[in-house]
Amino acid sequence: MAYLEITLQVDLADRVAAAGVMYEKYKQPFLDTVPGATSKELLVRDEDVQVLHGFRTVADAKAYPASDLFTRDVAGGLSPLLKAAPEVRVYDTV
Repeated sequence: MAYLEITLQVDLADRVAAAGVMYEKYKQPFLDTVPGATSKELLVRDEDVQVLHGFRTVADAKAYPASDLFTRDVAGGLSPLLKAAPEVRVYDTV
């Protein structure tokens, strides 16, 4: 099992819109079409929004940010809302 965490810096006023793009609109397509995808969770804090993606392997997690779904659809929809580039981290479970 592996996790891909994407942290987004968005203004408070844009958080609902960012969550709509990153989580609500693309959760099911992510689960249905991304190789190795197992889960997707939205984490909201005062300072940022995080999306935690579950994968079967680290290789699957590392491949997702280069996928068409992420680069074209998710990143394209988020770009007007972001204050900084997304922070991407991959975690392996042991």
